[in-house]
Amino acid sequence: MKIKKIAVMALAGAMAAMALTGCSGTGTAKKDANTEKYSIGLVQLVQHEALDAATQGFQDKLVELLGEENVEFDLQNASGDSATCATIANQFVSSGKDLIFANATPALQAAAAATSDIPILGTSITDYATALDIDNWTGATGRNITGTADLAPLAEQAAMFKELLPDAKNIGLIYCSSEANSKYQVDIVKEELTKLGYTCTEYSFADSNDVAAVVTTAVGAMDALYIPTDNTAAANTEIIANIANPANIPIIASEEGICRGCGIATLSISYYGLGQVTGEMAYDVLVNGADPATTEVKYTDKLTKMYMKDRAEALGITIPEGYEELVTEAE
Repeated sequence: MKIKKIAVMALAGAMAAMALTGCSGTGTAKKDANTEKYSIGLVQLVQHEALDAATQGFQDKLVELLGEENVEFDLQNASGDSATCATIANQFVSSGKDLIFANATPALQAAAAATSDIPILGTSITDYATALDIDNWTGATGRNITGTADLAPLAEQAAMFKELLPDAKNIGLIYCSSEANSKYQVDIVKEELTKLGYTCTEYSFADSNDVAAVVTTAVGAMDALYIPTDNTAAANTEIIANIANPANIPIIASEEGICRGCGIATLSISYYGLGQVTGEMAYDVLVNGADPATTEVKYTDKLTKMYMKDRAEALGITIPEGYEELVTEAE
């Protein structure tokens, strides 16, 4: 693995600057005059609030740590297409990027297939073992890959149905069948909801073209819906809201972007914060020579209960203490 280093500012009279193995502080890192900027390729599956926030957090943290003059980003969006993720990842490999940032599971899988040499930092990944087909998970991938996970507190999210919707009986689980990590979450939430006495039915769509039809079917049969951290659902919250809201079907969402788009409540992590942690890990790989193969995937314990006031009031749902009001972007 080729690791570039950041040089220390030369002291007066010193013969040459020493290369740092670690440097911290806002914008204090300096590149050697003969060394090019770090070139980082960013592949993001699709544009929606959560992934956008993670990407922004990643970029902001690296600019803070390296200095804007020492890093350049090549941000590419795959518009929800896994094949496009692969094309982007292969382009990054061909152009010799110093590091690849892969935002969402299909992006990570594409980057992993494209290179075993260039360091890959993933984020917005629910479960790395599932995404990379790793048996006997130990916390590190054993490959050129590490990063952060956005695994939601699924048992606690399931418990929100009892807290907010005690009269509901039938819960529909909405997700994209082509997103392995969405199915992973649905299986766990289904088990937790069943323990609580709910009857659960899965409703999956293959892609964005099926969202309206699948949600319409679910709304006609269920008392409430649950949506995991699903990228296709996140990119289609307006469609979901236009079907579920007029039918007075409440939605518990896995993260705040989906909740803002179509839900009533969520227990969510900060995706911007998750991106910042990933940026710190990337800095450690680029500057300090940390090995992605042995660097354990990181999680966040910063969780917030949030709700959409207007939707909750329209449905006559009383929100208990401990929830923060989630405002729309316009507000």
